[in-house]
Amino acid sequence: MIKINDIEYEIVENERDALDIDLLKEKVTDYFVEYDYIVGDWAYGKLRLKGFNEKSNKDYKPINDMSKMKQYIEDYCAYGCKYFIIKRIKLD
Repeated sequence: MIKINDIEYEIVENERDALDIDLLKEKVTDYFVEYDYIVGDWAYGKLRLKGFNEKSNKDYKPINDMSKMKQYIEDYCAYGCKYFIIKRIKLD
């Protein structure tokens, strides 16, 4: 479990120990509040972030469909790169 800007996330995947919690906390801004998932990957020594949503999210857009996360990692991340996926924990 990770808490960033008062939002709790669970770690779904942490490929090759990619998750640097302190750096992630620095990089996550209010922009990511609307997303159910955040994917972080390392390219040229820099952490890149992208948000994805489930279809039930009011901010859902097909370009950020969570079913496309793995395809995004395969197509837009460096081959064999370190990456992680975190999921926002919804409080009812």
